[in-house]
Amino acid sequence: MHFIIGGAFNGKRAWVKNTYSEYENKHWVSAYDNHPLPINLIEFGQDVVILEGVEIWLKDLTVKFDASKCRDIWDNCLEKWLTWEQAAFHRQLIVIGTDITKGIVPVEVENRLWRDVTGWAYQDIAAKSTKVDVIWYGLNQTIK
Repeated sequence: MHFIIGGAFNGKRAWVKNTYSEYENKHWVSAYDNHPLPINLIEFGQDVVILEGVEIWLKDLTVKFDASKCRDIWDNCLEKWLTWEQAAFHRQLIVIGTDITKGIVPVEVENRLWRDVTGWAYQDIAAKSTKVDVIWYGLNQTIK
């Protein structure tokens, strides 16, 4: 799994498109296009799957569940995704998330919950990823 993180409108999508341009058969799933949180990646029928907008899927979870349940659901997703990726040598999962965990702590309880859950989820993704890149202004810095 390759985790791509960076600020909003910092070129993450363009960087991923350029970096993974040699892969013709890839499936792009975006929360920004109102795609639901995917659980079973095999249904896409592609060897490369790109998941974009992780923070949006996490926000949807925080609207319905408490922090503990959100983390359980997220951990289950990560395990299923990793199982899919590791089932075939040529599979690649790319996960893109916007960093919402910096700056002023939100006053609203629901936004603090979203920020906290997103921070925990990003730690989990980074820990389980084989590669992590931070994108700022279209430039990457590999941190893992």
